[in-house]
Amino acid sequence: MQLHSNIIGSGKPFLILHGFLGMGDNWKTLGKAFAEQGFQVHLIDQRNHGRSPHNDNFNYEILAEDLKNYCTEHNLEDVVLLGHSMGGKTAMLFSTLYPELVSKLIIADISPRFYPIHHNAILDGLSSLDFSVLKTRGAADKALTEYINEPGTRMFLLKNLYWVEKGQLGLRINLEVLKENVSEVGEALPMHSKFSKDTLFLRGDKSEYIAITDEKLIKSHFPKATIKTVNNAGHWLHAENPKQFYEFVMNFIQ
Repeated sequence: MQLHSNIIGSGKPFLILHGFLGMGDNWKTLGKAFAEQGFQVHLIDQRNHGRSPHNDNFNYEILAEDLKNYCTEHNLEDVVLLGHSMGGKTAMLFSTLYPELVSKLIIADISPRFYPIHHNAILDGLSSLDFSVLKTRGAADKALTEYINEPGTRMFLLKNLYWVEKGQLGLRINLEVLKENVSEVGEALPMHSKFSKDTLFLRGDKSEYIAITDEKLIKSHFPKATIKTVNNAGHWLHAENPKQFYEFVMNFIQ
């Protein structure tokens, strides 16, 4: 599978993996900022997301293999790897399977532990969108309010809308496969997986995705891990406090 990516700048490769129902484009502003510091930033769409191909198979082993193939295709090694949420789980597994390819690892607001399914309302809302009736983004947003109260979450999800043809909206994500495999998104990192190079975990102070009780588990998989807290931020910490997020990342990789 050839993953779609947006490559910005030149220099040391810096790969960014988005979260569940996201896309590389979500990271464009920060990607440009990292590129200005001498990095070749790869904003990658994982399979069944963004502009990457759709496929019935979906789990972290496959997502990590996709990334390995991407690195081979683009002749990348010694990469800085950043993953958020689901992308963080992919990045964790990839780094433990192919440590020789990763120089530094950054994980944004996700722990190696198991997470129960918690995306049902979002998936139900997206499934309810009838594009034979809904002809504008505003109409789709209004329809989603029955399932999702938070405007920021709806805005994030509606970035998946695109014009299939004139007058016909659709979703870029492979919604059916993601619904069928949503349990895979919460899977834990395999028990004996370990990455012994420098690792930075960033958590939002308003998020519960990385708890104090997760620190021992993190250290067991990533013995050189540092854990930092981004202030005034929830799970989308890179969007809610991009300045501090950027500063933490740049201090770590420089």
